[in-house]
Amino acid sequence: MVVERWSLSQVEALAPDPASVKAARSLSGEGSWSASGRLDDILWGLCRSYQVCVDLAGPAFRCSCPSRKIPCKHTLGLLMRWASSDVSSAPAPAFAHEWQAARAAAAARPKAASTPDPEAAARRAEQRAARVAGGMAELSRWLDDQVRQGLAGAQRTGPQPFDAMAARLIDAQAPAAAGAVRRLGTIAGIGPHWADRLLGELALLQLLIDGYERLPDLPPGLAATVRSRIGFPVATDDVLAGPRVTDRWQVLGQVEVDDGALTTRRTWLRGVATGRFALVLAFAAPGQPMVADLVPGTEFRGDLTFYPGAAPLRALVAERASAAEPFPAPDGAIPLAEALGGWATTVAAEPWRYDAPVLLAGVTPSDDGWLVDESGAALPLASGHREPWWLLAAAGASPATVAAEWSPSGLRPLAAWVDGLYVRAGLPLPDAGATRHPELPPDLLAAALVGTNRRPWPTASLLEDAAVALARHRAGVTPGAGHAPVPAAPAEPTPPLPAAAGARLVRILGDGVPGGAQIANELLSQWLEAAAAKGGHAPPVALPALLDAGRRNSLIRPAMARVAGRRGAWLAGMRGDWRWLRDETVSSLDWETGTIGERLGYLIEVRRADPARGLSLLEASWPQESSDDRARFVAALGTGLSLDDDAFLEQTLDDRRKEVREAALDLLRGLPGSSLGKRMASRAAAAVRLDPRGRLVVTPPEDLDAGLRRDGVAATPARGLGVSAWLLEEVLAGAPLDTWSDPVTMLRLARGNDWESALLQGWAKAAVAQNDAGWATVLLQEAAGSLRESVRWDLHLVLPADELGRLAAEALRQEDPMAHRLLSIHPGRWPEELSITVLETIAHRARTDRHSWQLGELCRSAALAMPPAYADLVGRLAVQLDQEPADQSRVRPVAELARTLTFRHEMFQEFE
Repeated sequence: MVVERWSLSQVEALAPDPASVKAARSLSGEGSWSASGRLDDILWGLCRSYQVCVDLAGPAFRCSCPSRKIPCKHTLGLLMRWASSDVSSAPAPAFAHEWQAARAAAAARPKAASTPDPEAAARRAEQRAARVAGGMAELSRWLDDQVRQGLAGAQRTGPQPFDAMAARLIDAQAPAAAGAVRRLGTIAGIGPHWADRLLGELALLQLLIDGYERLPDLPPGLAATVRSRIGFPVATDDVLAGPRVTDRWQVLGQVEVDDGALTTRRTWLRGVATGRFALVLAFAAPGQPMVADLVPGTEFRGDLTFYPGAAPLRALVAERASAAEPFPAPDGAIPLAEALGGWATTVAAEPWRYDAPVLLAGVTPSDDGWLVDESGAALPLASGHREPWWLLAAAGASPATVAAEWSPSGLRPLAAWVDGLYVRAGLPLPDAGATRHPELPPDLLAAALVGTNRRPWPTASLLEDAAVALARHRAGVTPGAGHAPVPAAPAEPTPPLPAAAGARLVRILGDGVPGGAQIANELLSQWLEAAAAKGGHAPPVALPALLDAGRRNSLIRPAMARVAGRRGAWLAGMRGDWRWLRDETVSSLDWETGTIGERLGYLIEVRRADPARGLSLLEASWPQESSDDRARFVAALGTGLSLDDDAFLEQTLDDRRKEVREAALDLLRGLPGSSLGKRMASRAAAAVRLDPRGRLVVTPPEDLDAGLRRDGVAATPARGLGVSAWLLEEVLAGAPLDTWSDPVTMLRLARGNDWESALLQGWAKAAVAQNDAGWATVLLQEAAGSLRESVRWDLHLVLPADELGRLAAEALRQEDPMAHRLLSIHPGRWPEELSITVLETIAHRARTDRHSWQLGELCRSAALAMPPAYADLVGRLAVQLDQEPADQSRVRPVAELARTLTFRHEMFQEFE
């Protein structure tokens, strides 16, 4: 059978927990699998010594590892490998054939017939019915007491009375009714309109009691609903023995609810031909894996059997006739009004039902938390989902098909389909603006609050009247109007980035990378740089997480702005903490009217294309600029800096704001031929000269005059320095290095001079300010020991990458502690010599070091800077170490390094 490959999101939906997803992603690379392949519907693979099989028609899983999680990380890793890059066509090994044969034999084996004792079963049923009848009679008396005494007292008593009644229902073997009563304790006195909610739930309990009292007279479906709401079990075998509904079932989405004692997963399906919705429930104890056999966004042919009920929704998968395959969009999506008609039918048949599935056609979010269809009808989104950034990003406010759960609280989205792509709904977000409206008439509520003893109700039962009013209100809901959809996002002028690269971005943003959060941040930076160099826009589904990452890390914003596209800027304009993107994006706004961020971005872009025009813009508006903004505008002149900017920067040296003066000084010190440089060169020539015998004669400035202050010489000397030495150092730091002879000659002349230290410090600071690699190299080679540590390390930043790598490699070979610091400041990828030295050092330390933290630090540095092509060599080393009697705490960092390098290698290949 031909099975279409799943997407990574569909594979991740199978995972029992986020930790399994993270571990599986690190195993999805080629280096983790010695062999893999496909045998009909069976995926197989060898991960180290573990034998892994997946039956895609189930799906079903088998792995020889000892993990109790189903599916385990190896199984998920194999599925991810198949989803992202497929598997090889190698012949299947014996273990795959054996498992395939065992599954076929098990499917063909008839089930053993059970022979229950009918008389014993009848006695047990009779005993339980008597207990339940007693419990429901006690519940009826308790409800009467609540209404007679008034609900206002529940605000003071707390949950204790509800827990006590729930415990008595547990003893009466009515667990579902007990759960409903216990939940009342979480409503009483809590939140807005709590009395309205409490009265509604009490009314539904009264309706349940009335149904139980008339159970023999009810239609079979309604009787089954009443029994299930009380807690009578329905055996799985009995459900599977019922009528089967054959169809092509599309898995629309999943919701997981954790109440502390149990995790419940609700999976919604819809039959293409029958149009029936189906709810499949799965349960797990805390910490236990959830069975994951239904993948959202996929469909399969098979049979479902439904639990009996007045509006049967819950079902079991009785048989699958095909493997699960992705589908481009679900069938049967309908307008909002028609969907509410189906909801009304469900509530009329089963008034205890609080939510039901809907499949909405062509809906768009509004800016006030509603979904609007093409007719203008609208439904509110539930609390936590009122800002559906995931949907706005994916669809760009174009109409989309959305699957959701509808309830009186609003729509809870499950998923959407946009241009044939399945998009899982985002997690709920804190929503302080969501409001809830009362559902019951005010006179009912007023009587219930004070109690019927004080305010008698005209009919026999206030609770029965409340139940009718609640059902009518819920079934009679109509779509809202007057909610304008968000205007559509602009079209993208650039092509999308490669699909594989986009999927990789989603993995990085979802913490799906080896090495943890710090590595993920660096990998995101590298991905963005590669994407910006490639050109194109990022996948829309990744934009919310991408914008959040930029909000937290300003260093990645420029590259991010180049790949966010017009949709990213469109999204950023709708949310305050994403507006940084607008600041990074060139805008057509008038220079005079934009925000500071927009104007700054505009100035930088103008300076890139036409520096003179950018300077003219700034000069014209300079008198009106605030003191807080002037420093940022001056710094922006670093783009396209030239001598044409010298006069303006000279004027800013007299600005009253210190930050403005410092920004101008930073630019002028690095600008060849600047007026500042000429003044400092003149002062330096007067302070340091050669006598007739070729020796340096040093005459430091006598005092700190106004001119020196204006040109940036600080009034406070560095610690331990005299005023004269400090002034000499500062003058030399500001003088252009071409004032002097070559650095080797000048260092030779300075050697032994009384002012040697001040001379060396001044030249070193000048080399840093002017980014002169030649001077920096000579100073580090000839005079490193004479320099202050801060200045010495700044010089390393000026060195060419190859020279810095050579120094780091030499320090590693000599086991110099300085090596790690040199590695940390090396920019970009390591050169060949350094990479080989690091790999040799890792191999040595993994076998000999007592302290694994040193090895871990070295591996973390290598993970981001070592060329990705070394992934194979590091992977072989990890395998060798794993086979040796080495401490596993020293093997793990090497294996993690291999996975990270493999990840980076694949990441960069996806842009080619």
